[in-house]
Parts: sequence; structure tokens; C-alpha cells
Amino acid sequence: MTLRYAIAAVGFVLALPPANTMRAEEEPTDPHAGHEMSGMTHTPSPKPPATAPDTPARPPTRAGGAFTPVVTPNGSTLPWRMVKGVKEFQLTVEEIEHEFAPGMVAKCWGYNGQTPGPTIEAVEGDRVRILVTNGLKEPTAVHWHGVLLPSGMDGVQGLSQPGILPGETFAYEFTLKQHGTQMYHSHGDEMVQIGLGAMGMFVIHPRKPAYKIDRDYAIMVNEWAIPPGTARPDPNVMTDFDIFTFNSRVFPGTEPLVARAGDRVRIRIGNVGQESHPIHLHGHSFKIVATDGGDIPPTAQWPETTVVVAPGQTRDLEFIATEGDWALHCHRRHHPMNAMGHDVPNVLGVNQSDLEERIRALLPGYMAMGEHGMAEHEMHAQHMGGPENTLPMMGGEGAFGSVGMGGMFTVVKVRKSLRPGEDPGWYDNPPGTVAGPAADPPNAPDKPQ
Repeated sequence: MTLRYAIAAVGFVLALPPANTMRAEEEPTDPHAGHEMSGMTHTPSPKPPATAPDTPARPPTRAGGAFTPVVTPNGSTLPWRMVKGVKEFQLTVEEIEHEFAPGMVAKCWGYNGQTPGPTIEAVEGDRVRILVTNGLKEPTAVHWHGVLLPSGMDGVQGLSQPGILPGETFAYEFTLKQHGTQMYHSHGDEMVQIGLGAMGMFVIHPRKPAYKIDRDYAIMVNEWAIPPGTARPDPNVMTDFDIFTFNSRVFPGTEPLVARAGDRVRIRIGNVGQESHPIHLHGHSFKIVATDGGDIPPTAQWPETTVVVAPGQTRDLEFIATEGDWALHCHRRHHPMNAMGHDVPNVLGVNQSDLEERIRALLPGYMAMGEHGMAEHEMHAQHMGGPENTLPMMGGEGAFGSVGMGGMFTVVKVRKSLRPGEDPGWYDNPPGTVAGPAADPPNAPDKPQ
């Protein structure tokens, strides 16, 4: 057992907000202008450079109103300008300081000061122009993953275009011929650039939606190798990841998804990482209604409580929201945890009292743990320091105490009523509906002879 991983078992972490380096001379068009935003939060994105816009475009409408805008928890939506009939967006790829949760900041690579980059949101049939500026010190390109477009706009460095050199700006322009959940990511030095966070979601709404979605959320899943005590992801790691994220955040730093009881909720999940993630929603049965290849006909949709999202895939799931607080998390056991060490031996059932004293001679204040499980780790983490810039393996407070989770974990909060932009706090369960100590517990089992 290395000292680094022994220390990792009692880890902690701190942070700064992501840097916002974009500037502009005039305000961009609000990408959600004209949309009903009740119960949703929207963080303004960095501003694109000034151009000569036409009259700002209005969102397309259907019977009953405009489409429901996508909300990216802990993220934002990319503003656009209408320039001679073309929706113009601007992205800058650059090194950023990114907070995974309060207590942990890392030097990542992202778009417009964040990872994942701001969600691009447009409508089937739109003509779009995306200006990409390279703020890195090596060439790059942007691939529009799953988008149907001309070969020369596909964004593969060396194959479909020259690399974008440091300081250069390239224009990608194409007409959106489909609707659905797609992604964008670097396709130049892909292992390093994606591995450090150069990715984002690309949502294309149908021009004529078949039905109304009340809440629409986008989540990008990913995994990172950031060993305890460090502050830069290691893109060379292929399997031994230790940080697992929803929109590049870990619990307890993940924002909740909120909805009203009875709302039709869509969650779009994208993955350009290395691992598959079985995403499980408590308290609901949902249908998988679309993939990155398009809509699934209603007769072919199937009910699930867990959806596996493999690298390079997106999956859209829909459900009718039921009142309560419901966990949403990856069901790989280590993925809703933080600061995982892979060289820690199994000490379940091992009396470590003599070992503890010997280690304290080298590491004052060391406390052995794991003999009876890892729940005691969380208690120790509340009053013990750990490696710099390192989160506790498990934590987060809920309505009834410690949740004991981290990583790919968040909460879907469903209420009878909500105010716009509101986090409703913890659910007030009706009397008689919360598990508690049994009034007449059964006799304790006999001890084995």
C-alpha cells in the first residue's frame, strides 16, 4: 500500500470558479429569448465577438407555444447572433481553471471558459456558422459528433480540414438537416484535448415537435484521472480513473434537476469519454426515446430504469415526474465516489491497531479505517485534513444526514409547485411514508457456534 493511496483514503478539496476570458462590444442574443423558463436556471455564457447582426431571430413556434429550451445543469447555453439569415456562434478553446466541487480545482481545457463547453442549441433547418478560435498552444479542430453535414465541415484535423493553429479562427458553416442530441469535441490531438475537457453538447430541436416536453436537461458524462494532491488531469491514463462527473462536476457539487409533478421530463445524456456508464434513475420507469442516430419510433421504445451510455453515444430518456427526491447516478459502484485509489488493500475485518501506531510515527494524526466498512471515512474527513486539492471519497448532506456519495450522483427534485429558478430544498415526505426503526423488531439471530 503506497503512502499516496493511504493518504487518499482520508482525502479533501478546494476551488475557484472557471475563468471567463471572452469579451465583446455588444450583447449577444439570448438563446432562450421567448421561451418559458419556469423552474429552470440559466447561466449566461461568455459573449461572442461583435459582428453586424440582423434583427435577432425569434424561436420557431408550434401549436401551444415555442419549444422548451434545454437546461445544462452546472453549465450554460451558447448565445448566437443572426447574421444575414445565419445563426452565428463563437467558441474559443483554451486552458481553464475548472471547479469539480467546492474544494477541488483543476487546470483543464475547455470552450469559452468551461468544460463541458456551453451547449449549442438550434433548430432543424437552421443555417449555422460556428467560429472556432484556438487559444491553445497546439493545433486543434472541432468535430460535430453525429451531425449530418458536408465532409469538409466534419472537423477532423488533417482529414477534412487543416488544423486550426494557435491564434487562428476557423468558420464551420452548414444547414442542420436533422434533429436530436449530438455533441462536439476536439478532433486534433484528441487523446489529450478531450482528456482535458474539450467537449460539449449540441442539441437540435425538431422544427415541428410532435409533443411538448416540459423540462429538458442535458448531461455529459465523463471520467478523469486526477490523483490526490494534484491539479491537472492525466490524459495518458486509459482505465484507472478516479473522478467521475456529470457535466464535469462531482457530488456534492452537482446541481439538482427540478420538475413539477406530472411534467414530462427529457434527460439527454452524452458520452465522449473512455468508459460506458449505466445511468440509473430512482422512483421512475422511463422510456428511451432517441439515440444519437435519431428518434426511436414509439412502437420500438422500451421501458427502463437504467440506460447504458457508451463512448460516442447519446441517449434521450423521458418520464412523467413523480413527487419526491430521487437519486440519479451511475450504477458502476465506484463511479458515484470521489478520490478513488486503486492500490488500497482490502482491510475488511482486519484489526489495524498495531499498524495504526507504526504509521503515526511517520504520519502524525493518521487514523486507520476500513475494518468495518468505509462509512467511517466520511466521519474522519469532517475533522481531518487530507491531500491538497482532494475531495473526500464520499460525502454530501441530505434531509436525513450524510448521503455518503460523490462522483456521478445528483438529485431529481419533483414538487407539486415550483417558483421559476427555484431549488425547492429537501422533500417534505407525507407522514407515515419514511422508513424508520421498527416498532417490534424481530429477535436477533443466534450467533454462529
